[in-house]
Amino acid sequence: MQERSRDGLPTGTGRRLAEQDGSPTDGSTTVPLDHYLTLGRSGLRVSPFALGAMTFGEDPGAAGCSVEESEKILAAYLDRGGNLVDTANFYANGHSEAILGDWFAANPGVRDRVVLATKFFTNMHPGNPNGGGAGRSSITAQLHESLRRLRTDHVDLYWLHNWDRNTPIEETMRALDDLVRAGTVRYVGFSNTPAWLTAQAQTLAQLRGWTPLVALQVEYSLLARTVETELVPFALDQGLAVVPWSPLKNGFLSGKYRRDAAVADSARTAFVGGPTEDQFRVIDALTAVADGLGESPAAVALAWLRSRPGTVVPIVGARRVGQLQENLAAADLVLDADALRRLDEASAPDLGYPAGLHGPLRAMLQFAGTTVDGETSEAYPPLLQSAVRY
Repeated sequence: MQERSRDGLPTGTGRRLAEQDGSPTDGSTTVPLDHYLTLGRSGLRVSPFALGAMTFGEDPGAAGCSVEESEKILAAYLDRGGNLVDTANFYANGHSEAILGDWFAANPGVRDRVVLATKFFTNMHPGNPNGGGAGRSSITAQLHESLRRLRTDHVDLYWLHNWDRNTPIEETMRALDDLVRAGTVRYVGFSNTPAWLTAQAQTLAQLRGWTPLVALQVEYSLLARTVETELVPFALDQGLAVVPWSPLKNGFLSGKYRRDAAVADSARTAFVGGPTEDQFRVIDALTAVADGLGESPAAVALAWLRSRPGTVVPIVGARRVGQLQENLAAADLVLDADALRRLDEASAPDLGYPAGLHGPLRAMLQFAGTTVDGETSEAYPPLLQSAVRY
């Protein structure tokens, strides 16, 4: 009899959600993206995958696609029920926002059904020290430029794209709160910021009655798990959603990269190079799991992310409609406990100090051989060697 995992699946298998309700599983029908999630502690309902528009536009440094293909990708995502579209002020030198704005203007009624997210921080004006960052004036100016390109009167989610070391966080949070109160921004989030700063910003907002953060956009994948040190635990504690960027790590987890094989279809290779030996060890494990399930490595890598604790909404990007469809195959893939264990072990990160003190060692010193909230522990060996206590 085949061994079964804790979720009832035979080990080494995956499950399509469509299989649970009797829907066809031959590719003719897939679970749509309109199985929505609440984004953190907010009133926003978003799709389980966001569409990243970083690839929209063929401008210098974009490694992207034409306007025509960008529009096809956007339409395909929305047709599947997707509703969270993510961009930034500087993607393709602002062309990404302009492509989105032009498409929404040409398709009346669609914009109000979309959760449109963009980012501020990057200075688009060489020679102007106040053209970027997170000061009050620069935030306001950047938002006005984004609204103009997006051809809308508000953004639904406004991300701080990076840490502004030169501006007090109080100024940033108060400026964002003013924009929310003015109606030009609906919700705010942080991206690529240190955990201590993010915690300080959230605490300030809560204590002063300002608009709090609802989500963190971070690099997170099987090849990038250091966010599990501080940022992910913070998000879980505060009820924030985690929105991973580069969930396939520059395409390394897409299935294109194999040992001793040339990559023929990756525009990003010229920018990011290829995987390291340590990364290939994770790719090998991913490929083995995917082959065993009869799924693509990309679908398995994205399904692994979706399995992480809390609300996790990966951003998927594409340069062709076919790439988008391949990535969205993970929308209804559920991995069994054995597959998750193999991927967890192969990709386990070194989280550094003090994380190493917070696992089994902490449980041993705290719980002394008992089981608490399902967590087992051992007793501290010297305490078992003598009954003497002083």
